[in-house]
Amino acid sequence: MAKLKLDLHDIFNQGERIEAALNRLMDEAEEKKIKTVEIIPGKGSGQLKKRVLKFLERPEIKRRYHRIDKDSRNFGRMFVHFRY
Repeated sequence: MAKLKLDLHDIFNQGERIEAALNRLMDEAEEKKIKTVEIIPGKGSGQLKKRVLKFLERPEIKRRYHRIDKDSRNFGRMFVHFRY
């Protein structure tokens, strides 16, 4: 089963690039009908994770996926599930 993964460690402080990367991830997941994508904002201060969640909560983004799971064992990782 194909799975997409986006690690934001390298661009954690570059707002526009984070947005662009998240948008590309969503597009690719839909294009390839991938059911689960993994986003790694990392642990850090939690600011990046908040930013990612804020992006995912936007109405135009939210309607594109089914649900989000936060990894209970790894605070710095989350999964976005799609339903096709």
